[in-house]
Amino acid sequence: MTVSSAPPRVVAVVVAYNRRDLLVEVLESLSAQEAPLAKIVVVDNASDDDSAAVAQAHGELVDLVRLERNTGGAGGFAAGMAVALDEHAPDWLWLMDDDTVPTPSALGRLLAAVDGSEYVVAGSRVVWTDGTDHPMNTPRQNPFAGGAERRAAAEHGGLAIRSTSFVSMLVRADVVREIGLPIADYFIWNDDFEYSTRALRGRRGLHVPASVVVHKTKVLGASDADPGPRFYYEVRNKLWMLRRSASLSAFEKAVYGASSVRRWIRTFLRSSDRAVLRDGWRRGYRDGTRTRPRPNRMSLAGLGRASAAIERLEPDS
Repeated sequence: MTVSSAPPRVVAVVVAYNRRDLLVEVLESLSAQEAPLAKIVVVDNASDDDSAAVAQAHGELVDLVRLERNTGGAGGFAAGMAVALDEHAPDWLWLMDDDTVPTPSALGRLLAAVDGSEYVVAGSRVVWTDGTDHPMNTPRQNPFAGGAERRAAAEHGGLAIRSTSFVSMLVRADVVREIGLPIADYFIWNDDFEYSTRALRGRRGLHVPASVVVHKTKVLGASDADPGPRFYYEVRNKLWMLRRSASLSAFEKAVYGASSVRRWIRTFLRSSDRAVLRDGWRRGYRDGTRTRPRPNRMSLAGLGRASAAIERLEPDS
């Protein structure tokens, strides 16, 4: 039997919303990857600027998916991943926001680390514009990994992880077909935590420090910095995840649940407007305990070929 030496087919998925200048940088950096991409699926989340035109002008490498309404990061990734799987036959999907600028070797380093291995997810080292490690995108090492798993990760140049972020997440396409898409109703926050832990439950993931991307946020800060009204999504989505998702074991839910409570308290104590956080917590707790996220085929209905691709990928969700 002849073994194919063809390189893996990688499709990038970029979710864009009103950051056209950064999108230019992202697309230029993706086009310049030392390990070439098969396609770049850009999901324009109903931007008010000319992000769609920027993507369209970038050439045949880009497949632009225009959504008529803003579906948040969660919905954008679900839509883009569905189209990528439905139309572009990837071996791997490489996920990132429109403010994530990969260095030229970023993809190649990820692929080299997972080559010939059982790893199904790999994440890059995420730095800010000054080269500092970005606290918003710190991967969670797998605290339950045994010595053999830790040693294997080190041999592949990385760390064994239990979760990673959508700021440069490489995920194997067959695993996406098996576990489904990110949950669009999360909109923002905790969507990547839920999805990466779902992908890595019973499977192995790797953090690859040699693969570097620059996350060009306005400020350098962690996820527990004062979030204002968005605290609602943190609370609701975390409760949805702990109560509804199968991404974590019961023991893990107890551990991460306790960690979340500590983070919420720390966020509240640091806030300059505790009334806003109090309101976000109240509403988030109410919706997180009384409602559940809808299937993607419902929450992302009416969005053309993205909706059609989701229906084919998750027909029974």
